[in-house]
Amino acid sequence: MTPERGEYAVELRAVHKAFRGHPVLRGVDLAVRRGEAVTILGGSGIGKSVCLKHMIGLLHPDAGRVTVLGTDVTELRERDWVPIRRRCGVVFQSSALFDSLPVYENVAYPLREHLDLAEDEVARRVRQCLAGVGLPDAQIEGLLPAELSGGMRKRVGVARAIALEPELVLYDEPTTGLDPANARRIASLIGELGRRLRVTSVVVTHDLELCFSISDRVALLSGGRIAAEGSVDELRASTHPAVRAFLEGAYDETRVEEERADGQ
Repeated sequence: MTPERGEYAVELRAVHKAFRGHPVLRGVDLAVRRGEAVTILGGSGIGKSVCLKHMIGLLHPDAGRVTVLGTDVTELRERDWVPIRRRCGVVFQSSALFDSLPVYENVAYPLREHLDLAEDEVARRVRQCLAGVGLPDAQIEGLLPAELSGGMRKRVGVARAIALEPELVLYDEPTTGLDPANARRIASLIGELGRRLRVTSVVVTHDLELCFSISDRVALLSGGRIAAEGSVDELRASTHPAVRAFLEGAYDETRVEEERADGQ
């Protein structure tokens, strides 16, 4: 299956998803242009990561359509996801490094799994990726994840995500659990990688500082739908109640749900 090239790297069209009868996504519409950095913003537990998992095939919609890198993946079989995932990188919230493998082997893993490279080329690309996330010290390559700080683990996770030179990188709460200084480093890294590698970036977060520093466009998820979207400046100027409540630190998803129900 050869993906077609188009304007959008990712499209969610009227996507619904429920778990045990509880609806989480209720018709999400979102289109991410190629080369764009889009942040899906919202409170904890409202479905941001659920959106992200649809983009990489870890979840499938109950209704609606999902397109990734030009291919309709809504009903794609697992084996047909392989060539698409080779073109994607994922940075998980917990970094999801292999605990028993040193840094070098964690970053080398996707290269060994998906490509047939000589060992010197693997080494070159691993070191290039580590240098690209600010970890050029050769001593770091032999450390286990447990020996790294939280910020370093995040950066190794990013290095692994870009090892296959992806067109699309998905970030799941990349600054969660980090102190402010490390959170700013990760935000700077995401922005710099997007510009240098010209990748499409989709970030899910509730971190406003991260959102405002990296985003070309922001989409606020509320009530199972995209309640508002636009540039950072447009979001800041929005009069939408959910946007104002979130920006002012008074976001309450239960209240939003009740208001949504009253309006139906």
